Amino acid sequence: MAAVQELAERVKGSGDICYVDTDVGVDEPTADGTEAKPFKTLPFAAIQKIDSPSTQFLSRASVTGALADGEDPAARLIWKEPAKSAVKNAARVLDIHKKKLVKQQAAQAAEDAKKKARLDNLEAAKKIVLTQDATLLAAVKMGIADKDVELGDGAGKQGARVKVSGRIHRLRAQKQATFITLIDGYGHLQCVLQAGDLTKTYDALTFAQGTSLTLYGEMRRVPEGQQAPDGRELHVDYYEVIGASPGDDEAITNKVSVSQNQWDQGMLDNRHLVLRGDTAAALMKLRSQVEWAFIKTYNDMKFVKVSPPALVQTQVEGGATLFKVPYYDEEAYLTQSSQLYLETVLPSLGNVYCIEKSFRAEKSLTRRHLSEYSHVEAELDFVTFEDLLEHLEELMCRVIDSVLDDPATAAFVKELNPTFARPERPFMRMRYSDAIDWLNAQDPPILNEEDKPHVFGDDIAEAAERKMTDAINRPIFLTHFPAEIKAFYMKKDPQDRRVTESVDCLMPGVGEIVGGSMRMEDLDELLEAYKTQGIDAKDYYWYTDQRKYVFEEIMS
Repeated sequence: MAAVQELAERVKGSGDICYVDTDVGVDEPTADGTEAKPFKTLPFAAIQKIDSPSTQFLSRASVTGALADGEDPAARLIWKEPAKSAVKNAARVLDIHKKKLVKQQAAQAAEDAKKKARLDNLEAAKKIVLTQDATLLAAVKMGIADKDVELGDGAGKQGARVKVSGRIHRLRAQKQATFITLIDGYGHLQCVLQAGDLTKTYDALTFAQGTSLTLYGEMRRVPEGQQAPDGRELHVDYYEVIGASPGDDEAITNKVSVSQNQWDQGMLDNRHLVLRGDTAAALMKLRSQVEWAFIKTYNDMKFVKVSPPALVQTQVEGGATLFKVPYYDEEAYLTQSSQLYLETVLPSLGNVYCIEKSFRAEKSLTRRHLSEYSHVEAELDFVTFEDLLEHLEELMCRVIDSVLDDPATAAFVKELNPTFARPERPFMRMRYSDAIDWLNAQDPPILNEEDKPHVFGDDIAEAAERKMTDAINRPIFLTHFPAEIKAFYMKKDPQDRRVTESVDCLMPGVGEIVGGSMRMEDLDELLEAYKTQGIDAKDYYWYTDQRKYVFEEIMS
């Protein structure tokens, strides 16, 4: 009742006047309670004028206000004291608001006190200076991945005293101890700082993810029933901070987090920080292992690795997807593919390959259409189409074997994809025309991108390919694509000139992972292909010379 009485007195007050128009007023910062800019509701107006107890409130409903029989509509424009029911409701809302303010002020006061206590604590911590215990054994430098280190048990057996450098990956401060997971790119090491001066220094109180430091202490086995990387931990007796990483609002964990969607713009903008995470780092190591497996396999096969140009003057996969680059007084492009350039060294080097970047200006946000990507390309000569298929199968299986033969890499692959297994050989062979029949024979049929049954000549969409591959559930060599949907340089099948000697390798759960084809070897046919595609032959003089001066069976 006191709140109602207080607001009622303000309604009848003699101070400044605040206007409320329930029809045209607005409860927003653009309103100020004047006649020209009235508020819409009395509760909102009362809250806005909470610090002005002498304010008088007047209200009206300038459009919908009630009128007596025969009363002039202009009467709606007259400002009046608010109705008692409106005053009562506004008083209730105002009372709730005041209580909320009291709670907020109390919470803010507590937060301010907490911040002051922390600042005082940090200031006092600056006076604590750590020194190494001269009676301890000299520390031996080790890397986190080093396994040949004597481990103590925390009782009678003494472990080696070591010093190890790295960055804080995880941090957990408890009453009895602070636990740090240290990383250096080669492994993880749990480090224990027992409560005391070690955990009271300014450095310790401001430890944050990313801080780099050198820790000294005894290596011990993890107590029974507890877990840590490699079953060991470092019991720290001294440390030196090499570089402090910021905490609070600027902390790494406030910029990127494993709980965030990896495709969020914030995560993409901070990709350099995302790469410090366990999953991203492991993927980079897996990528390195896969690349090494290709290099090793090709080396065993006596292939020569070459580095084709990244700046080129001709297109390979379609002019609409080229990135143009000014090249002095000429126009150049970022390469879309190195395959045609690889052909130029076949006569002198034999079978060749490269692992290079390609660039395609496709405005797409799918994982299968990247503007920049790394891939493997190879060229072989004096081979048949069947030789090509056998080579691709052998290559992929040997690379997978090499990757999975490494225990650490195999463990990570299993973590990412528990059902992944080495592919079953031989890979299934399926002609493009048979794939069309298979898609149309399903119940219901798997339709093309126009929601119609597939017909010969369709470029089978990725979704349809994946449905087919997942249903068959084994690697497929999809072969003999129509000439009109493939590149100009692909060789036509002598038995059916409508199709090319081309192949896509499809893997269950993934889709297409490899594409290849035989090459046209006839000069006249190549020149005709230039015309058909509207390509200026003079830009490809160097490629034309491959047919003019040498004849061979070529695949890519």
